[in-house]
Formats: sequence, C-alpha cells, structure tokens
Amino acid sequence: MTGSHRAATTTRRGTGGAARDRRSGRTRIRIVLAAAVSLLVLVTAGAGWAYLRLNGNIDTFGADGISDHRPAAASDGQNVLVIGSDARTAGNSELGGGDKNDIGRSDTAFLLHVYADHRHAVAVSIPRDTLLTIPPCKLPDGSWTETRHQAMFNEAYTVGSTAEGNPACTQNTVEKLTGLRVDHTVVVDFKGFSALTEVVGGVEVCVPQDIYQKDLNPGRATRGKRLFAQGVQTVSGQKALDYVRIRHGIGDGSDIGRIQRQQAFVGSLIKKVKSDGLTPTKLLPLADAATTSMTVDPGLGSADKLVSFAMSLKDIDLNDTRFVTVPWRYEGARVAIVEPDAGALWAALKADRTLDGQDAGGGSDADGKGTDASKSADASKSADEEAPAEDISVTVHNGTRVTGLAARAAAVLEASGVTVTGTATASSQDHRTTVIEYGPGREAEARTLARLLGTGELRSTTGGGLDVVLGQSYADQAPGTSSGADSATASPAPSEVPAEVAEGARTADEDLCAALSYG
Repeated sequence: MTGSHRAATTTRRGTGGAARDRRSGRTRIRIVLAAAVSLLVLVTAGAGWAYLRLNGNIDTFGADGISDHRPAAASDGQNVLVIGSDARTAGNSELGGGDKNDIGRSDTAFLLHVYADHRHAVAVSIPRDTLLTIPPCKLPDGSWTETRHQAMFNEAYTVGSTAEGNPACTQNTVEKLTGLRVDHTVVVDFKGFSALTEVVGGVEVCVPQDIYQKDLNPGRATRGKRLFAQGVQTVSGQKALDYVRIRHGIGDGSDIGRIQRQQAFVGSLIKKVKSDGLTPTKLLPLADAATTSMTVDPGLGSADKLVSFAMSLKDIDLNDTRFVTVPWRYEGARVAIVEPDAGALWAALKADRTLDGQDAGGGSDADGKGTDASKSADASKSADEEAPAEDISVTVHNGTRVTGLAARAAAVLEASGVTVTGTATASSQDHRTTVIEYGPGREAEARTLARLLGTGELRSTTGGGLDVVLGQSYADQAPGTSSGADSATASPAPSEVPAEVAEGARTADEDLCAALSYG
C-alpha cells in the first residue's frame, strides 16, 4: 500500500468518525430535550394533581343559610371571618377531648379586614361570651329562627344543634354586629390547626409561667404534669393546640386573656409563613394540611381561589398586620360591647381607615396613602359609578321608630366627607328598606351614599334633590342602634378610633412575650 493510499484511507475514517460524533451529539440533545419535556410534564401533572387533591379536601357550607339582608360589598378590600371550631367529629375528639357525638361549637372567631390597598390588615377578635343580637338563621329543616337579643356570640354557631355547627349563622351575626359585609368565611377545626402548625415546622410562642395539666383541664383533681415551661419555645401539633386553648392559670383566667395569646400565636404563625416565602410551591403543602379539616363558603371552595387569596396578602408587612379585640367590658360573667367605641371601629374599617387614622383605601405607595396618580386613575375608573363623598350634600330622614337613627347615619356620612344639610323624621315610620332618592345627574352620588351606608335602594325622581330615607334595613345593621336614647352624636369619626383601642392593638412582629393576658 502506497503512502498516498494510506493517507486517503485515514481521511475517510476521520470523516466517518466526525459524522458519528455529530449523530451522537444530536442523540444526546434529543435525550436532554426529551428528559426536559418529561420533567415539565411531570411537574405540570404534579401541580395538577396537587390542585385536584386540594379541591377534594375542601368542604363548603351552603350559601342558602346566609341572610338576604346584607351590607353592601366593599369595592376593593375584603372581610374574612375566621372561626375556630371545636367540633368533635372526624377524629377531632382525640385532640380536644369531649364527646364525639356532641354538637359543633366555636370558642374562637375573628374578622380579618384586608384594606383596599392590600398593604394593611387588621383582625378583630370577638369574645365568645359577648352579648349581642343573633339575627334569623336557617335550621336543618329549612325553617328560620326568630331574632334573639342579648344572646352569647358563640350560640350562633350552635343554632340547629348539628355536629358540624352553623357557620352561616355566625356570619349573619357578624354582619349584623358590624355593618360590614363578610366576603368569605373559613372554619378550621382541631385537626386542621394541628396539621398546619406541623407543616410549617412549628410556631414560636412565649409562655408567661409554667403551665400544668390542670390549667388546661380545671376539672382535674391534681395539678398533673407540666405541659409548658416558662419562656419562649416552639410548638406544633397537639402542643400548639394546647397553647391556644389554655385559659386557666394565666392572668385572670378569662377568655379575653386567652384571646390575647391567640392573637400573639396567629401573628407568630404569619411571621413564620412569610419568612418561608409566600409562593405557590410553599403554599400548596400548607393548603393541603389546612384543607383536610377546613370548611369554607362557596366563594372559596376551590384550591386556586384559596391560594389566590393567600397570595393577595403577600404585600402586607408584619408591622401593618394588626390584632385587636372589639371594645368590651364585663357584664357579670359575660362580655358587653362598649359603644360608641365599637361603632367607631366598624366605621373606620368600612371607610378603610387604619387604627391610627391612615387612609388605606387603595393607594399603591408604601405607606398605603396612595399617590396622586393612582388616586386619579381610580377616580377615573369609577367616575361613572360613584361620586367623591366630599362633593355630596344630602338630607337624611328617619323612616323608622328607632330613635336617633338619622343622627347616627348622618355621623357615618359626615365622617366620610359627605355634607349632611339636615336630619328629619320621614312622613311615615314604617319603611322596611332604605331608599336613596336622587334627581337628574345625581345617580353617582346616590351610589356613593348606598356604599357608605351599607344599604339603600336607588330611586330616581324628577326633582333635583338628594335625600336618604332610612328604613329598618339600616336599623338592623347599624352598630349600636337602640330603640332608646340617641347615642349617635357621641360617635367619633372613622379616623378617630378611640386611643385605647388603637393603643391596645398588637402587630404580627411584636415582642412574643408582651401583653399575653389581662390581670
């Protein structure tokens, strides 16, 4: 074989090797792409499976038990009622004791108001022994109860005496008490609470003193073993449940004192969740744990709605997440609501005023007050729907026999910037529905009044005026109304939440060991 022949042969082999290398490279690329596509399919399928699993976990209660007479919905903010149920069904009796055939009860409830700017939130606790009015509620047989006055708040959840309780009745009661529309209701039982604390890896709490078994169960004959040592510690599962349920042996041993510890616990839980990251990847395991023992209203009855709601809270700083108890005083062994302080608190929330008087009605800047540009955009967007409160002048008439109702409504409107030119008694006092009569070109003003009052049927007239005729629909929802002397004139404006209420609030990043009990 000649040298040239050998050279040619070597060249042909080199060309063939390069071709094989190219084919091998393309094969590797195809394998990598196939693996990537397969991984994507698996991840997508996994997410889909997770959502299907969550959807299968979620129980909803019937909307047919929610009252037809409700406050108007807020434009951008949300009110979420959170109820802690001590139902003994589905394994809960093992965690909390008691008869598994007992009726469902609720010892814990708070109304979470998420302001329209989605940068502030406040949770208002309502003590279980609070004396208030429970409006008509639906029974299992389809009939409705009569209104009950001076009833304890937690009795609303037991209406119908069912094992699962009556969250719709509690929602109706909160709307009656506050004059605020409850957008969503969430019920969490022992199992859901316990599982949630385990998934987050425990929640840091502070115990003001050593706690023993007798403090959790005062019926015990002996002190029993120590459950908690004094100081800061991390709790989860049964231990977390014991912490939030302990009432005796700390402070004055009251339910009010327990509420303060529960507020501290929820603040610490929020802090832990936010530190881990509010992303769908992080939220799905939490949602899976919570939804196994959660009941919600139909509006939250799917995984995507629950996760979407949770994600809407991600921009609220810990310092702007606050907890407060409705203004209260003891009335014997029960709790009475203090007016006009409570009315001022509800009015502030309705007007999207924070506890310290900030306007949190939809601005996008860091302090929640909103830039001029964002306010102009919002005003332009709703110009054909509502008018600025400051541009409205109206006369308020009392169409009921509830003394002082016109003055109370006038105080609410004036606190929001409306000019009330006068109050008067209507020609008849048997109006069931509040009517807002408006002349040509004033419908936008009438819509604003309906929102501020939380009720109102708009009715056009040929005259040029603007009048509100209050009906029983407003009397039924107006906080603090009574058939006796008028107390409305003493009601502070929404930006004037009483100092003791604002100063008594705690934030989600507050010192864990601060203000854990009364007494």
